[in-house]
Amino acid sequence: MTATSPEGPPPEGRREPAKRRRRSVIRLRTLLVWLAVVPTVAMGAQVVVTADRLLQQSAHLRADVADGERIGRPLYELMADLQAERSTTAARWAGSPVPKGELSRRRAATDRGVAAFRRAADSADARADDRVDGYVRAVDKQLERLDAYRERTDARSGSADRATGYYSGVIERMLRVFQEFSNMDDATVTQQSRPVVALVEASEVLAREDTLLASAGPAGKLSAERFAELTNAIGAHRFLFGTTVVPYLPENGRQGYARIAASDAWKTKTRIEDAVLADHHDIPGGIGLPGTVRGWSAMYGKLVPQLSALDAEQLRGVIEAADTTADELETQVFWLVAGSGVGLLLVVAVVVFATRTVLRRMAGLHRRTVTVAQKTLPEIVERLQRGQHIDPDALPARSGDRDEVGRISDAFAGAVSVSVEGYRQLADERQGFGMFAAGIASRTGNLVSRQLSLTEDLQDTFGHDEALLAQLMKSDQLTVGMRRQIENLLILAGGEVPDPHAEPMRVADVLREAAAEVEDFRRIERVALDEVSVEPRVISAISHLLAELLDNATRFSPPASRVTIRAELVTDGLSVEIEDRGPRVAPERYEEMNGRLHAAPPYAVLAENAHRLGLFVVGHLADQLGARVTLRRSTYGGTAAIVILPEEHLIRTEGPPKAGAEPRVPAPQRPAGRKPELALHARAAAPADPAPAGAGLPRRRPAEAPTAPTAPGAKSALPPLPERVPQTHLAKQLREQRAPEPDDEDTATPEEVADAWADYEQGTETVETELRQDQP
Repeated sequence: MTATSPEGPPPEGRREPAKRRRRSVIRLRTLLVWLAVVPTVAMGAQVVVTADRLLQQSAHLRADVADGERIGRPLYELMADLQAERSTTAARWAGSPVPKGELSRRRAATDRGVAAFRRAADSADARADDRVDGYVRAVDKQLERLDAYRERTDARSGSADRATGYYSGVIERMLRVFQEFSNMDDATVTQQSRPVVALVEASEVLAREDTLLASAGPAGKLSAERFAELTNAIGAHRFLFGTTVVPYLPENGRQGYARIAASDAWKTKTRIEDAVLADHHDIPGGIGLPGTVRGWSAMYGKLVPQLSALDAEQLRGVIEAADTTADELETQVFWLVAGSGVGLLLVVAVVVFATRTVLRRMAGLHRRTVTVAQKTLPEIVERLQRGQHIDPDALPARSGDRDEVGRISDAFAGAVSVSVEGYRQLADERQGFGMFAAGIASRTGNLVSRQLSLTEDLQDTFGHDEALLAQLMKSDQLTVGMRRQIENLLILAGGEVPDPHAEPMRVADVLREAAAEVEDFRRIERVALDEVSVEPRVISAISHLLAELLDNATRFSPPASRVTIRAELVTDGLSVEIEDRGPRVAPERYEEMNGRLHAAPPYAVLAENAHRLGLFVVGHLADQLGARVTLRRSTYGGTAAIVILPEEHLIRTEGPPKAGAEPRVPAPQRPAGRKPELALHARAAAPADPAPAGAGLPRRRPAEAPTAPTAPGAKSALPPLPERVPQTHLAKQLREQRAPEPDDEDTATPEEVADAWADYEQGTETVETELRQDQP
């Protein structure tokens, strides 16, 4: 009992922890969420970045529009005033008859333009790092020297080139402001503004022509340097208008330029320029211009308003285009945000729907898998183990869905079907092998029964030979052990050992019958009750269960130690405790053996533990009886086996045995109640009627003496010991005369000693029987 172990602990991989399964589900849910979150966040970030860029572009265009309206118009007017003042100043330096009031009027107009420009420059700006403001401040700084150059012009201090050069430098800085205006954040507006800036620059080139012709004076004479500047200005003006400005102007700009080019003033300008280029002549100290240049001033006075109107119209067109583009950008941002928001909502909705659908289907697949694994398959396995038919509808069916979850479900259904089919084959093979083993056990048991009967006959025939009788008794005991091992094979093979008992049996007799099945029965001490009996249909099963535990206890305890079996009534029924004094066993070993005690092991485990099958048989019998068997450490350091038999198997004795029967001296004890044949029976779910006497395996138990009725009103008390008549309870062999043995030598053989102990046991049992009969 101490060393038995049905099988080792189960591998940890056989059951998956629930925490790991939850972690897998959470990981799948997390992956699905991230699958939705990542593109959503990326799309949202892209929308935010795009919207921010568009808003910044729109803000910059708004700022450019604001700068154009704030600085552009006064700056262009100031540039026109400075161009007019520059021409007048050049004519004054050349000695032309310029009325003093004309120069004062030009200067006053310039002063008004400077004041308006400075007011615009000092106003608040939406952009703190506006590069236009830097050029504006540079223009304003240059204008601070305007009064000084005017004084030099009035005093004729310096030179005409420096005076006109000052005006040209200020105008160049103004043109730089217009060029900076053209560098907008929108490519379309920038492309549209570049020809307009070139148009303003072309107007400045024409104004320089006017200044150079004005510096020729009444004599129409220019220095070689100024004439070169004049020819360059004429070429640049024509190039700008013909190549850079007109082809890239919008439709209204080209139409405006066409009207100007078709006017008489423009034709006069072209004719004068051609004459200057073709009819000039060298004179001492310079270049003489043709007389046609005298009509330049009148022509220029008519042409400048037309060019200024064209420039102003194109500048307004650029500002309006920038403002429209800013509005479009803001509209794009609105629709981008709105469309992206709707798209994000759709994406979130689709992702949520897809995630919930996948998780719902995965949860359904998980529930189905768990149901099949924890309920359906165990029920199918249990039914197959019992040899029952399996309904095909009980197996998971294929869904037929062609998506991934459906294919997984179908694959799982196919795996379950293959597993069930394989287990069905294994169950059929096991059942067939069990029937085969049970058939062999039945036939072998019948042979053993015949051998026991033959042993009894030999005991009756040759009982006078003490040495032979001892050997026959030993053979009888070994044959009984063989019988019990054959019954073990029948029990493990799925058969059932029928019970030959027809009447209830007292617990003390059941313990005695169990002890008689053990080879080393003389070491067993019995403490039992007489007021409780056992149902006939379970006597053999209980006796066999206790015999297995007793045999285990005697095998794994010291040969000189005693094994105690005691029975007593408890709340749940009858408690039978078997206690030995074997070696100590580790607590985890007891936990392992108790955990495997009632498990039905496969044949592979039985094959590995073929030399220690006692606990397997105990577990099978305990399951049949509904009993509980527990192994623990005893107070002596060995092992204690506690068997709790249900109350349904017990019968309470209503009263003590009846008195008045004559005591009798029984014949020498011999095994009684042999079963003639060992029949194979299928195990039922629960035993119904007790098995008829004479069927099944034989049992060795002492003959019971008849009980006498109890006198009415008699008290239940321990009876006095009866007087022993000399040689009444001795066996027949012991009553015969023996030759005296020598005193100096012990010639008893081991067989004779064993025979003496057997006779002692028989005599003790006879005394106990008489004591029970003599009770009042």
